Amino acid sequence: MDKTFSSSNKAKPIKCKAAICRNAGEALVIEDIYVDPPQAYEVRIKILCTSLCHTDLTFWKLDFGPLSRFPRILGHEAVGVVESIGENVDGFKQGDVVLPVFLPFCEDCRDCKSSKTNWCERYCDDFVSNTRRYGMSSRFKDSSGEVIHHFFFVSSFSEYTVVDIAHLVKISPEIPVNKAALLSCGVSTGIGGAWKVANVDEGSTVAVFGLGAVGLAVAEGARLRRAAKIIGVDTNSDKFELGKKFGLTDFVNPTLCGEKKISEEEELTIVSNALA
Repeated sequence: MDKTFSSSNKAKPIKCKAAICRNAGEALVIEDIYVDPPQAYEVRIKILCTSLCHTDLTFWKLDFGPLSRFPRILGHEAVGVVESIGENVDGFKQGDVVLPVFLPFCEDCRDCKSSKTNWCERYCDDFVSNTRRYGMSSRFKDSSGEVIHHFFFVSSFSEYTVVDIAHLVKISPEIPVNKAALLSCGVSTGIGGAWKVANVDEGSTVAVFGLGAVGLAVAEGARLRRAAKIIGVDTNSDKFELGKKFGLTDFVNPTLCGEKKISEEEELTIVSNALA
């Protein structure tokens, strides 16, 4: 067994590497940090794979307001394996492959029990801290003992992190981790946008602007909703073939769309029709 997963580590801080953002817009620095053991209702996980979301970049350069806190560990799209668990943790055990998610699910509040929303009113108050359960306290310290802020309840740019079980989903270990890492944000955002927000009707026509991870997930959501035509719009024409796998039926590259020249007579007709 990996020594970091032995029971002797369960109640001890773990020393590991993390990419720390010391100040807004500055390059992340790989440093040694200490990750505290999980408290009640928390698990400590070893990060297996993490990806970079544009939201990380947004908060990385945010230099004003209450959400601007440094130093901190960014990252919120990830897959990890449970290293140790705190008290009162049900449904998770050491060795489970898990997906941290930044939107909490306490299971008890009105919103979590509702089919109309997943915005947990109990814990979803502060996106840059660890958890509402313990007054936003941190589980990270640097080598000099300075507290390091969490981000989006996850902080995946670290070899180890501590996550409240309200932000954790167990997944099959058979799912490739480099693909599963996108499920917690990019994929759920795109599919949810088509399924929950736009509520795409069967047989409708959908246009998707930008075919990155989120855009392709929107296309997949529209396909699942049985849209008749799904039009992808992107400046990279190579994305059309990839997009077909996610349901795209048509593709438009705006940089290849020339301006149509019309005669003076056609222009006068268009103007008169508009004024009619």
